[in-house]
Amino acid sequence: MASVEGARAIGWEPAPTPGWVSPHLEAEFPGLSLAWVEVDGARMRRSPEPVRRRLRDLSDRLFGAEAIRLRGRPIPWAYRVFYRQIGLDPDRDRTPVEQLVLDRLQHGGFRSRGLPADALTIATIETGVALRAFDADRLEGPLGIRDSAPGESLPGDDGELSWGTLVITDDFGAVARLFGEGGEQHSVGPGTRRIAVAAIEVAGVPQIASEEALWIVASELSQP
Repeated sequence: MASVEGARAIGWEPAPTPGWVSPHLEAEFPGLSLAWVEVDGARMRRSPEPVRRRLRDLSDRLFGAEAIRLRGRPIPWAYRVFYRQIGLDPDRDRTPVEQLVLDRLQHGGFRSRGLPADALTIATIETGVALRAFDADRLEGPLGIRDSAPGESLPGDDGELSWGTLVITDDFGAVARLFGEGGEQHSVGPGTRRIAVAAIEVAGVPQIASEEALWIVASELSQP
């Protein structure tokens, strides 16, 4: 885990900010929670060599039988269980870590896609935790989790969300599906100068794992 001094040195406080969850979702899905950090100065760019090297190292560590065994580990399995609870088939709609592993097997390695994508890949593979990144300056107020309202859509996207879709939201409205596509308006783009990274916790995902995932992302985003 990060030290207090190290965390402050890269531009965020050591304790991630807890998000809120609507009361009926808290009751229906005990353990569902959200936490996030903001990394000042973080932007979309080509990944520096230390980040690309870490991706190559992960590719060398994760292959064949090891990749197949990953889904049975406690944190990846917790997301599979949660997917089924919300009506998703994790063998069709892959959990974030399983989708990354599948991509690695198909491509023969983790392909660098620049920052922040590479930082999210590294943290998700290392910890199993599901992560999202947003342009922090486009968010309004604290982040939370609720289900979508009738007729609601993601800003900048065409089409309405299915009623009851679980979404990440700020004070203004939904910014992304809990899992899957995010709204274009809040995504990280060329003009981003501050990135908010959110960790999604479900039952069976310890808080220390999400904190470690957020620390990894913030560290990689802050590479010179």
